[in-house]
Parts: sequence; structure tokens; C-alpha cells
Amino acid sequence: MLRTHTNNDLRSSDIGKTTTLCGWVDSRRDHGGIIFIDLRDRYGLTQIVFHPDFDKATHTAAAKLRREDVLQVTGTIKERAKGMKNANLATGDIEVFISTLNILNSAEMPPMEVDDRKVPSEATRLKYRYLDLRRPAMQQRLLTRHTTAQATREYFNSHNFIEIETPMLLKHTPEGARDYIVPSRVHPGKVYSLPQSPQLYKQTLMIAGFDRYYQLARCLRDEDLREDRQPEFTQIDIEMSFVEEEDIITMCEGLIKHIWKKAANKMLKTPFPRITYDEAVLKYGIDRPDMRFGLELSDVTSIVKDSDFKVFRDVVAKNGIVKCLNAQKANFTRTQIEECIEFAKKHGAAGLAWMKVTDKGLESNIAKFFSAAIQKQLIKQTNSKPNDVLLFVAEKPKRCNDVLSRLRLKLGEDLKLIDHDALHFVWVVDFPMFDYNEEEKRWDAMHHPFTSPKPEHRPYMSKDPGRVKARAYDLVLNGIEIGGGSIRISNPEIQREVLGLLGYNKEEQEQKFGFLLEALKYGAPPHGGLAFGLDRLCALLCGLHDIREVIAFPKTKAGENPMDGSPSAWDDKYLKELHLELDAVAKKNKDQ
Repeated sequence: MLRTHTNNDLRSSDIGKTTTLCGWVDSRRDHGGIIFIDLRDRYGLTQIVFHPDFDKATHTAAAKLRREDVLQVTGTIKERAKGMKNANLATGDIEVFISTLNILNSAEMPPMEVDDRKVPSEATRLKYRYLDLRRPAMQQRLLTRHTTAQATREYFNSHNFIEIETPMLLKHTPEGARDYIVPSRVHPGKVYSLPQSPQLYKQTLMIAGFDRYYQLARCLRDEDLREDRQPEFTQIDIEMSFVEEEDIITMCEGLIKHIWKKAANKMLKTPFPRITYDEAVLKYGIDRPDMRFGLELSDVTSIVKDSDFKVFRDVVAKNGIVKCLNAQKANFTRTQIEECIEFAKKHGAAGLAWMKVTDKGLESNIAKFFSAAIQKQLIKQTNSKPNDVLLFVAEKPKRCNDVLSRLRLKLGEDLKLIDHDALHFVWVVDFPMFDYNEEEKRWDAMHHPFTSPKPEHRPYMSKDPGRVKARAYDLVLNGIEIGGGSIRISNPEIQREVLGLLGYNKEEQEQKFGFLLEALKYGAPPHGGLAFGLDRLCALLCGLHDIREVIAFPKTKAGENPMDGSPSAWDDKYLKELHLELDAVAKKNKDQ
């Protein structure tokens, strides 16, 4: 080894010993001819000293050292002078007087500071990611990711799971997002898909009798990106045989508890609370509710449909709904109310109605359209009190809930109702099996086509698919979905029925899902599972929302990597081998 210690090892007990250290020059200070350098590696910092009276040759050589030079140094560990100790540094009681200096590599002036206090632009950070990753904050985030991965394996190994890798090159099956495809050189005109998830393979492993499987699975989806989306990401993938929902929920709560203990040194209380999908949408407007604060929504459709307010009556007549958010104790000014109105419009609402609660009833420019009896019902339904402000949206159900769920989060922040140190886990259960696609006039799977319906709801599938509830469950933390799963369909006839309802005829079922349908015929056990987003878990453990902060080499929102220049053009020779031809746009760009 080139070193005897790391830069976080040395303490007062080592005073008088000789050590050899390696690392990067983090900072350099010249005090009266004595050169002090903080030497950095991923473990920490050690102050090293080049003193002309201790070793003149190394002092002379140190004069040319610059930030990010890579050094190997040998010297004597000494106690820092009185008043010079650094209580904020693990090695702050000592310093190393250097007798031997070996410059392993000199560094040019870096294009960004390797300093958590001076974070450059996102473009610079991604272009020079290897420098960004030297920052202690980034190294700590990736260490948290490592700890999370190890804790996951430790937990599942202790519960008799088997880690099995599934293929990266596989057959396309429609699961929602677009696939990345890989052309086959040896099968002209055919392609592999890169996995969006290992869904069908883990089910096949259950059919194969492996009983308990897990994998830290790499997944890829060709979809529009944002801070919590990347084209490639990692799932903690789980599947179990001979289980019901309760078994999987209990097992996964244990995993989350174990991860938080290992990676964040926090003890979580289990079991986590549960809420049905219907209740979540009713009270919070969304199926991943942030329950760290109140501001619950109320459906007031049945109350206002008989009012004299034409806007509400017209919406209800067209199968819309009217919901209300009670901004408790807000006592908004007119300017603040106007801001809420503009926010609602920005997110798709035609408008936002409002009424202030007073000792005498409701006040606003529309209050006159609501009788005293209706006002009394509204106050009771929304549990409102004087100085509260009632905010109403009247729209089709999906849009109404979407707008109010966003407005609720905005007001939670504006009114400082959110405890950002709190961890509120909640299971959302009893999801609808199907979601009606208004644009294409057909039913889509709410989760995926392999989710099992509740047995008692199966008769509704042919008569009223919208009534069918699925054996599905999501785990939500502070309004962010961190994992979701379901009991799977293990009966081939039910699987065919579901696929048929989703619009796949028999020929398409065989073409797209044939290997699963075939496998189900040979004795599939009841099984189910769940997948957690590892990147998202790690971001939350670090107190972040952007998953790129816990991924070593992420892509930009345009799906590019500024560091390596991907995606890049491909040589015509290889395109020919793959039986591909550049499209007209690519040809034009290449010719320019």
C-alpha cells in the first residue's frame, strides 16, 4: 500500500508516530513561511505541515503545490499548538510534519471548486462530474447509497431470499413507458428491449419455485425526465410465493425500518398507517398524500349543486365535481387570494372560487348565491371557523383533484405547516384495477396488466370495470411514492380476461405475453411482490428530492451526459452491421 493511514484515522493517541498519507490538496495556506495543507481523501482531512526547520527540502518542494495535486507524504504526527485545535474535524487535535514529499500527479487549475460551500452550476457539475464527486457531500451521498444497498441485501439474506439477476436484453412487453431498444446484429430486423422492470421474469421465477427473490435491478425507460426521473435507475425488486398482501407489507416495513436504522441511524415505528385509495383522493386529491399536515379537502358537490351559483351547477350537470380546501386560520389578503387563483389557473382550472368564514357566515362576491342553509352546510362539511378561507374548484374529477392537491402542497409550504424533519410513511391500498382513458376511449391498467383483482370484484370486470379493486399497495413517504406492488394474477384464465379487457385480442396476447401465459399453465403458486425505487430512497435518506444527487453519473433533463458526450453519433460501418439506416434528420445533421 502507498499509505499507512487514511486522512480520517489519526488521533491524539498517535502523537509521536510516523505515518504515510495519500490524497488531494484540498487547501493550502502559507503562514510566515510555514506551509499548511489540508490533505483530502474520501475518509476525511488531515492537516500536514511543511516547516523549514523540520525538513527544508520538503518545504522548498511544497512551495509549488496547488489545489488537487495528488500527494504521498511521510512525516511525524504532532499535537496541534494550543488554540489551534479544530473541534469540527475528526483529526483536529493533530497535524503531520512532513519529511518526505512525493507528488504522484500534478493537477491543472480545476474548472470548479471542490468545495461544498461553493457549488457551481448544474452544467458545470455534470460536465466535470469526477471533480463534483470529490466533494465531501457527494461522497457522503454515495456512501449512503452503498449502505442502503448493503442493508437491503443483509435484510433479505436474513429472511431466506435469493438474489437472482434477470436479463438486460429481453422481449418487449407493453408496460407503459417507451422501451429502449437494441438492434440484433445476428437477427436482421429484430430488436431486444432493455428492461423497464423485471416484472414478468420475477413472476416466472416464482413459477419456477424459487419462493423468495430479490434483486437490485437496473431498469431503463425512454420517458421525459424531471428531478425524480432518470432514463436508467435502480429498483429494489422483491417477489414472494404463497403470500397475501399482509405478508408483503409486513416484510417491506421491516426492510424500510432496517434501512433507516443502518443508513440514517433512525428508528422507525411500525406498522405504518394505511389509507384506501378512495380516501386518499377524497381528502388529499392524490394517491400519494403528504400527511405531515392537514388542509384536507372536502367534496361539497351534493351541497352546492342546488345553489344559485351557475358555475357550480353547470359543472355538476356535466358530471363534474366541486371540492373545497379549507385554508385554516389563513385570513388571506385579497392579493394572496389572487395568487391562489392564478396558481389554480396555471395548473388547469378554469378558476378558483373563494369565501371567507366570519362569525356571521360566508363572505365574498359569490356568497349571495348561497343561501344561509347552504352556507351552514358548507361550514359544517369543511369544519371551518372564523378567519378560515374556503377555496373551491369545480372541474372534472381528475382535474379538480389534481389542481387542489397542488394547491394544498403550496399552501402547506406558504403557511409553514410542514415539518420538514418529520417522516410520515403511509400505505395506500385498494387501488382501482382499471383507469379509463378518455382520449382513447378504453380501459388501462392502473398499475400493470399482471395485478390481481380482488376475488369478490371479478364479476364486475365484464359489467363495470371501474368498480373493480386491485390487490395493490403503494408505500408513500411525505407525499412521495417510494414503492409499489401487488398480488399477481396466478390463474391463466384470469390473466387472459384482464388482457382482453385492456384491448388485446388472443393473437396479441400470445405475441406479447405468450411465455408468461404458457408458464402460468404449469402450476403457478399464488405470488406477489413490490419494487422500491433505490435512487429515490437514497435521496430521501439524504434529505433531497433530486435523485441525480445520489447517482454517480446521471443524465440531464434532455437525457444527455455532458461528461462523456452521450448519446453520440454512430459509425456507418456499425450501423450497416446492425442492418440500420440513419433517418433523414440524422443524415441531414451529419451532412451539415
